[in-house]
Amino acid sequence: MSPKNNRWPENAVLYASPEKDANVLYATKFFAPDPILYIERGGKSMLVLNDLELGRGKKEAAVDEVVSLSDVSRKIGKSHPADVVKSLLKGRKKVRVPANFPVDMADALRGRGIDVVVKPVPFYERRLVKERRELRAIEAAQRSTEEAVNAAFDVLRRAKVRGGKLYHDGLVTAESLRRLIHRELLDRDCVGKDTIIACGEQACDPHNRGSGPILPDQPIVFDCFPRSEKSGYHADMSRTVLKGKASKKVRHLWNTVRDGQQLGCELVHAGVDGADVHRAIMDFFEQEGYRTERRKKGWVGFFHGTGHGIGLDLHEPPWIGKNRSFLLPEGTVVTVEPGLYYPGLGGVRIEDMVLVTKKGCRNLAKLPKFLEL
Repeated sequence: MSPKNNRWPENAVLYASPEKDANVLYATKFFAPDPILYIERGGKSMLVLNDLELGRGKKEAAVDEVVSLSDVSRKIGKSHPADVVKSLLKGRKKVRVPANFPVDMADALRGRGIDVVVKPVPFYERRLVKERRELRAIEAAQRSTEEAVNAAFDVLRRAKVRGGKLYHDGLVTAESLRRLIHRELLDRDCVGKDTIIACGEQACDPHNRGSGPILPDQPIVFDCFPRSEKSGYHADMSRTVLKGKASKKVRHLWNTVRDGQQLGCELVHAGVDGADVHRAIMDFFEQEGYRTERRKKGWVGFFHGTGHGIGLDLHEPPWIGKNRSFLLPEGTVVTVEPGLYYPGLGGVRIEDMVLVTKKGCRNLAKLPKFLEL
């Protein structure tokens, strides 16, 4: 799969909050907390705003026309958004909408004689290929992420071990490190949510947020994926570190994931099938003696995808995984984040964002990879 058609979908309608819906934000470059109407008609883009947002929209929105919702409602004598859409379509009877379009709004449009056709993801194919301004936004979010995570690493570096636990201005916990990272992100106009800081056995569940005391000599998975409040773009980065001394088994596990992640980065280039990249990493892990299998208490090994696209959505096409064949287009940004998870040993995940280029990729991360602090 590749983005061949970069035109805006003809006669399209979006109805959502730009702060919550990436398609609306991408189309309008306008932030607003409440659902707004966006219409594409005959190759022209139109944003319909209430009086509260109208002035700001005319200054900030990247559309051909900003329309007053109250003016249209007064003209047609109706205020339902579906009636406003029907009026502004000027006789056109067919519109395309994204897969997450509100059902009640779709029903209302159909009830007014408009044929609503759902366009599968991605609604805008050109969202896959990032423009220079988008790359700058993603890299800015990445720098903020690295600085925030590094602040947590500094706490671990300075922490002292007492009674099998870590102390630095009090007991060091997953919660205290998460709060620190989120404060650092806020200072950089980014918002962190559900940041993962999972130590020891908790790290064997890839999406365990982590809780309780951080223990010495055990791997800690940090996975931070904030959103910039300025641009709306995300970063995504994982590092696995350890305070103290790593055992030989943990060090070998970490080295294997690091080498597998590097292999994945080396294989990424424009036109490669993401499924092939994933398969190569899995084969490498198997060769190193790390099997992926289902046991009585759940899966062990490498049992999640290698990566995903990232931009205004944290998870967006293209995909790099076992069951998702997708040719990576030049100019897209994807994560490469393999991991290995074995209860009794620990979990390790290492992740960078990379820009797919014609002959390879460019790593957007600058934070070094190391195990021991």
